Amino acid sequence: MYGQIHVIVQALIKTKFGEEIWKKILDKSGFDDPDFLVFHYYTDERTLTLVGAVSEVLDLPVEAVLEVFGGYFYTYCKENGYDKMLATLGGDFVSFIQNLDSLHALLAMTYEEIEAPSFRCLPKEDCSVELHYYTNRKGLHPIVIGTLKELGSDLFGLKLDITVEDREELQIDANTIQQHVTFKVMGALDKKTVAKAKKVDFEPYFPEDYITSSKSICTALPYHVIFDKDLEVRQTGEYLQRLCPKLSETGTNLADIFELHHPVMALTYPNLLFFINASYVLTIRNEFVVKHKRSEIAHHNMEGQMVYLDNGHIAFICSPQLNSLEEMMSMNVFLADIPMFDVTRKLVLLSQQRNAEIEISKKLDETTAALKRTMKELDIAKAKVDSLLNEMLPPKVSKQLQEGKKVAAEKFSGVTIFFSDVVKFTNICAAVTPVDVVAMLNELYMHFDGLTVKHEVYKVETIGDAYMVVCGLPEIDKSHCQKVCSFALDMVIYAGRVSSPATGVPLVIRAGCHTGPCVAGVVGDKMPRYCLFGDTVNTASRMESNGQAGRVHISDPTQKLLKSAKDWKFKTKFRGPMEIKGKGQMNTHFLYADKYKQIEHDDENEALLIVNGAHLSHPEWILPGGPPAGAVDPATAIGNTAPPDGTAVKQSMDSKKKSGTCNLS
Repeated sequence: MYGQIHVIVQALIKTKFGEEIWKKILDKSGFDDPDFLVFHYYTDERTLTLVGAVSEVLDLPVEAVLEVFGGYFYTYCKENGYDKMLATLGGDFVSFIQNLDSLHALLAMTYEEIEAPSFRCLPKEDCSVELHYYTNRKGLHPIVIGTLKELGSDLFGLKLDITVEDREELQIDANTIQQHVTFKVMGALDKKTVAKAKKVDFEPYFPEDYITSSKSICTALPYHVIFDKDLEVRQTGEYLQRLCPKLSETGTNLADIFELHHPVMALTYPNLLFFINASYVLTIRNEFVVKHKRSEIAHHNMEGQMVYLDNGHIAFICSPQLNSLEEMMSMNVFLADIPMFDVTRKLVLLSQQRNAEIEISKKLDETTAALKRTMKELDIAKAKVDSLLNEMLPPKVSKQLQEGKKVAAEKFSGVTIFFSDVVKFTNICAAVTPVDVVAMLNELYMHFDGLTVKHEVYKVETIGDAYMVVCGLPEIDKSHCQKVCSFALDMVIYAGRVSSPATGVPLVIRAGCHTGPCVAGVVGDKMPRYCLFGDTVNTASRMESNGQAGRVHISDPTQKLLKSAKDWKFKTKFRGPMEIKGKGQMNTHFLYADKYKQIEHDDENEALLIVNGAHLSHPEWILPGGPPAGAVDPATAIGNTAPPDGTAVKQSMDSKKKSGTCNLS
């Protein structure tokens, strides 16, 4: 089927169900932009894949989808330039259907590979219409139901009731099986319409004898054939005889000379009578065409209608079916070979112009599809670049840089900054190769990076084993202190999930936080960095360097903010006044719990819960005297969970250090 069908399906879904549903259907069907080239011919399997995806996503039977499509198909055609053509096709429902084949023949000039169906109507005494539908495609009859209901309502104001009466397969030849569906259409006719059709308002005059000779008829109608019930040719137009001399011989059979191209059926007298109102296309077999008019790229097709004569004969009155000037040249046919009254003369010239327009449209379709693919690839590449920039710089800052704007330094009145480093990192570096160190840090930082997303904090940078995080800039966040401190507790826990490449023991980090004002801005043009400046940065770094292994060391301003955040249920221990380089005496604290997790006992004189790397099976790797009482495995510490066996490792109180001092220092 042509891509025009795909375009109509797309319009239907977007109009009735929305863009999101259409995207789901595209994902399900595997379709993309190249599947929607209007003049490109696609296999039926490709189109039915799209229909199947619509059925699955909408949770509707395929028959229901096809019927809805049929109704929308008529509406789409009407709204896209075919309204006048449809309105003038027939004055009533029956005549409209009888002329559909002619419309399809006209469309074949644009869509050369179209496999159009064929229709035949038989009005019945009960005011119903017996509609016969013939097609090479199986299972598409619901489209006919939807289309006829919609056009019946729109063109003729009819409320049609259409049911399937019979379905059969007809073996046309060895390679062709035709689907024949018989519909019963109620509501297409009423008694007044039937009576009006039977009423004769005009009596034509017919002479009793012929007023001209058969020679004159053959000259006046150069393209016609009259044959009897046995399909024996009895009379032929002059041009047809010149084109096919065999037709002038007595006893020539129509089926020997012609192949029936449309409608698709066997060329027999009963079939011709049954389809007497259809549009016919007969092809002259090439071996019977005079040599100088034979063509390897085209066939001599005759298009016309069958007329039943009162003596039982049938006249096929036709014209050459010519689609382009190239075809005419290849068949050595000229406009002079076509009668002056025959509209084919004009159609072939219009077709030539139309073909040129179609070629332009095809190229435009293909170019548009190529541009869409390129745009999609560019969007994907841009998204990757944006994602990378947003990892290196805050999204707000990277957007300004991409727009070519200068990023001015900003002052923030309240932010919380976090620093951490790995305990005994120098010893680890001395014991293993640089590759092992990089692998260890990469694994550790992957855990930490995930936590920055979870807690909505911004990773400023890493230098060696140092990890720096901030919250409250460049986007102001009133919960900056709570988020950073909750992040710090998780950091202590998650560090224990990575082992030292030197000893195999889980890693331990030292962490520190401070809250205060800060200035931030982009420094440099080449590989620009988003840097923080101010005393708050230095103080946060001092909190980390003066902290203890496995603990979160925080300043007094940070502790006061946490104390005001009662919903978070933070717990801290007062460490006492500390001599901080460059700051003098400062009151500091150890943060050890929030409402989700706890890394130390509440009693400051109790030993720490070693959740940041103490491994119970190797106590000798922690302290000479083993781990402190209450030590738990890192994997079970999150959420303040007790050890799996419910026990703690015992240790004498002699090894404990007072005032919350970490036993791992």
